[in-house]
Amino acid sequence: MLSRGQQAIDFVIPTPDGPDGSLFSLASSGPVVLYFYPADFTPVCSAEACMFRDAWSELQSAGIHVVGVSPQKSDSHQQFAAKFSLPFPLVADPGRSIIHAYGCTWLLGLGVRRASFLIDQNRVIQDRVVADFLVARHRAFIARAIRYAGHASS
Repeated sequence: MLSRGQQAIDFVIPTPDGPDGSLFSLASSGPVVLYFYPADFTPVCSAEACMFRDAWSELQSAGIHVVGVSPQKSDSHQQFAAKFSLPFPLVADPGRSIIHAYGCTWLLGLGVRRASFLIDQNRVIQDRVVADFLVARHRAFIARAIRYAGHASS
């Protein structure tokens, strides 16, 4: 799994209203919280997505972008985002190439680890949390990311 100090790996981020973007283009305008989760509509994944949604205004105020990645297809992500009013993009990775690149596979490559990365404007991972069942660790990670963005901009 990629860790602090390593270079992030770029990938395409689909946008609903225009040309697709990329992780690196998003990071050029501010830090990115990239989070991996196992599946849309499961109880813990739904709670995690809603946690990021509920922190959205604080994250935006700090200049932080959020991107979620899981192996479901785009139509599942669209339904998931609509049901929970998620204001950030969800990237479909059914081939698990992004999941593998970040080292977020689990259980012989069949599962996906619940991991969050803070990527700075230089595309370097500044922080990471892995907590497969505990969303609270990701909540603490958000607080650290907001503090980091505050220090990085001063």
